[in-house]
Order: sequence, then structure tokens, then C-alpha cells
Amino acid sequence: MIRREGELWVGSFRAMAGPCEVLIQGGERTHAERSLAIAAHEARRVERKFSRYRRGSVVDRINRAGGKAVEVDEECARLLDFATVLYEMSEGRFDISSGVLRAAWRFDGSDRLPDPADVKRLRRRIGWDRARWDGRRLRLDPGMEIDLGGIGKEYAVDRCAHLLATQVEAACLVNFGGDLATSRSRDEDGGWRVGIENPEGGNSRAKMMIALSSGGLATSGDARRFLLKDGVRYSHILDPRSGWPVRGAPRSVSVVAESCVQAGMLATLAMLEGESAESFLGEQQVQHWILR
Repeated sequence: MIRREGELWVGSFRAMAGPCEVLIQGGERTHAERSLAIAAHEARRVERKFSRYRRGSVVDRINRAGGKAVEVDEECARLLDFATVLYEMSEGRFDISSGVLRAAWRFDGSDRLPDPADVKRLRRRIGWDRARWDGRRLRLDPGMEIDLGGIGKEYAVDRCAHLLATQVEAACLVNFGGDLATSRSRDEDGGWRVGIENPEGGNSRAKMMIALSSGGLATSGDARRFLLKDGVRYSHILDPRSGWPVRGAPRSVSVVAESCVQAGMLATLAMLEGESAESFLGEQQVQHWILR
């Protein structure tokens, strides 16, 4: 679907279990429709290839391999290499094999905490350092799984922005559920006006507005996924080393960086730092916003 809003065309579609938008500056409707089609096609390609929910995806094949090695292509290898870097940078806090914890945790706003015994049992299936990855083939222990959801959406955003930058003359902003990237600078001072979501909800979804002239922006937080028990809020940001939510994590971390993937990496790592999120991002010397 595409509609006109002032000088912008706003195209929308659904992918990766959420709303996706592309804002296109000016031009004819047919040009805007082509831009939207490019982004939608690429987003769905990435989803088909890397979603753990899609039967036959590369992640599905790896998870169903039963301990056998699975050979992957260059694109998948780059993502696995990136996941390895994140694992090492975070000292095991970012672990693409930790998705099995979803069997114990249901972040639906209720007060239902998991049985500690279930969490302990699932932790035995976690550990990227136990995976045998040689840059071409990946072998997991039986019962282990990987989930690229922690980097997949940001990767799709960057891929779409890159294709639009190389195939479309108009400036575009790609927005997949609050993770954004620009194809090029907008033809006016101040760049694209984007909002930082208010973690408290309420009448205004945006806590603040910022200008994004290049690169990407990503936000990590618990505005929608959390548990509340005896006045304690449990974030969906889990530490795979314990299987439990990170203590002292901010409600929301937003980062602007050269790409959406880089912004998402830093936002997620900051959340995993808990109470040290601010000092961590200060060391990275990136533009950021932390809401508690």
C-alpha cells in the first residue's frame, strides 16, 4: 500500500512479523511504487532465508541438522561471523544460540515467571562457544539451535537502504518497526525527522524527535515485551549465561550509527550491560539516548 503525505510517499507492507515502511521523497507515484517493491522484495527475501520460523530456511536447516555439519553461503557466513564478534565483544552476553529460552519465558505483560528448573535445563543447550564454525560449515550439538533475530531485522533494513541507494534517485527512509536507515540525505536541512518511542506508551508514542541525515538508527527496549511480578519489571533482554533478565537494564536504548546493523549492535550490547549501559555507549562515542 502506498499513500501521499505532503511531499512524501509512504509505502507500507508487513514482513518479519511487523510493520514495515518506506518513505520516498517526491517523484511520481510509479517511481514510489517501484521503490516500495524493491524494499518489500528484499525484506521478504531476507526473512525467507534467515527466519527460524520458515521451514527450509538456512537457519531451519541448521537447527534440524541433528548434530551434522551444514554448509552455508557467503551471505550467511558473514552473519555468523558477525554473531561471533558480538559473542566475543559481549563476553557471552550476546549469544545466537540462546533463543531456546523462549520455551520458558513468555513476555506477555503478565506476572507468570518461569520455573527456575526449566531455565536451568534450557541453559544446557546454550553456548555459541560450543558451536563448530569454520567460516563455511556450522555444526551444533544435538538440541542446540540458532536464532538470527537479534541482527536479522537490522540487516534487512540496511540491505533495503543499499538497494534503494543504488537503484532509486529519490531519497528514501526505511523503517522496519522503529529500526531505520537512510538511502541518502534528504533535500532539506535537518534530514529525516524520526521519533524515539516512549516506553511508557500513553497518548504520545514518541518520547522525543531527532533528525537523521545519514546512516541508521536502532532501538532496543521493553516497551512491549516484559513481565511484571510484585512490582518488579522483568525485561525480555535475557542474559544467556544465567537465563534470566539483565538486571538494571534501561527501559530503552536508541543509537545512531553508520548503519542500522551497527546501531542495533550497540543498542543491544548496551542493554546487556544493564546499569553500565551509559558508560558503555560513552566509550563508543556514538549519538545515543537512554530512557529508564
